[in-house]
Amino acid sequence: MPRADITDLFRIDDLLSAEEKAARDAVARFVDAEVLPIIGQHFRDGTFPAHLIPGLAELGVLGANLQGYGCAGMNTVSYGLVLQELERGDSGLRSFASVQGSLCMFPIHAYGSEEQKTRFLPGMAKGQLIGCFGLTEPDFGSNPGGMRARARKDGDSWVLNGTKAWITNGSIADVAVVWAKTDDGGPESVRGFLVEKGMPGFSAREIPGKFSLRASRTSELSFQDVRVPDRNVLPGVVGLRGPLSCLNNARAGIAFAVTGAAIACFEGAREYALARTQFDGKSIAGYQLTQEKLADMLQEIVKAQLLGLRLARLKDEGKSNPVMVSLAKRNNVKSALDIARVARSIYGANGITDDYPPVRHMLNLESVFTYEGTHEVHTLVLGKAITGIDAFG
Repeated sequence: MPRADITDLFRIDDLLSAEEKAARDAVARFVDAEVLPIIGQHFRDGTFPAHLIPGLAELGVLGANLQGYGCAGMNTVSYGLVLQELERGDSGLRSFASVQGSLCMFPIHAYGSEEQKTRFLPGMAKGQLIGCFGLTEPDFGSNPGGMRARARKDGDSWVLNGTKAWITNGSIADVAVVWAKTDDGGPESVRGFLVEKGMPGFSAREIPGKFSLRASRTSELSFQDVRVPDRNVLPGVVGLRGPLSCLNNARAGIAFAVTGAAIACFEGAREYALARTQFDGKSIAGYQLTQEKLADMLQEIVKAQLLGLRLARLKDEGKSNPVMVSLAKRNNVKSALDIARVARSIYGANGITDDYPPVRHMLNLESVFTYEGTHEVHTLVLGKAITGIDAFG
C-alpha cells in the first residue's frame, strides 16, 4: 500500500537528517517486503517469525543506539524511527527488537564488565545470541521492589531461585538478564545476573492462550538452584536503579514506536474508505462521520509524531527525564490504541478479521498499554510531578 502524503501533514521529514531518514526507509522497505506479507499468518498461528532476525541484524536494528561492539551507533531519533517502522509491521517484531536492544544489550553495555560486553554484545548485535529481560514476576508487575527472586552467594558463584513471568523472547533466549534480591532481601540489594541457556535449573515455558502479541514469544522463566558464576553478575549497578533505567530506556523507544501501528491503521482505513461504496454508490470516505473519524485519527498521529520526536531529541541531548518519558508513553500508546479501534469501525465487519490490520494492532496494543509501565502507573508518575504528592501508596 503506498504511503499517504497526508500522514506527514506537519512535515516531520523536514526535521530529520539524511542519516535518520535513511535508517527509517531501509527498515520500511524491509517491513513492506518481508514482514507484511507473512505477519498475519504468524499472528493467526501464534508463531514468531524467527527467520527475520538475520535481516534485522543486517540493518543494524539490534542494539541500534549503542556504541561499539558491532552495534550501529544510531542516535535516539533514528532508533525511534526504526522501531516505528517495525511497529507498523507488528508489535511482536518490534517487541523482539526492543527487548534485545533496550532491555538486554543496554544493561550489559551500561553496567557490564568489559569481558561481559565482548562476550555477549557482538553476537547479540548480529542476532546470533538472543536475550530476554527477567524482572516481572507472577505477583509483582508494577511493584518490582516486591520481587521474590533471590540470589545467595556461595563461594565463587550465586545460587538463584525464583520465577519470572511475561518475558518476551524467554523461550528462545540464549541469555537472560535476571534481576533478583541478594542476601539481605531489600530493594537496594537487587543485582543483575546473566543467566545462560543450559545452566542447570534454568527453564522457560511458553505462556499459552494469548490473544495479543501472538507473533511473539512470551514465557515464564523458572530458576531452581541455578548456579550463576561471579563473572555473570553485572558489576556496575546495585538496587532497583538498574532495572528501572533499562525500563526508562525502553519506554522512550516504545513511545516513538507505537505511532507506527497508528499509521498502519490510519492509512489502511483511509484506503479502505476511499474504495468502499455504500448506499448510492458513494465512497464511504465521502460521508461526514467517516471523515470525522479520519480527521481525529490524523490529529492524534501528528501529536504523537511531534511528541516522540521531541522526546528523542531531548534524550540525544541528555535533557530528557523519566516524567517526560511517562507522558510520551502514556499519550502515544493510548492514542494508538484508540486509533486502532476507530479504524476497525471503518472496516465494518471486515475489521474483525486478520485480513486487515486494525484488529491485530488493536489486540497487540492492549499489551503495550500494560507493559513497560501500565497506563495507570504513568498517570501517577505525572500526578506526582504535578502535585509533589506520591499517590503510589
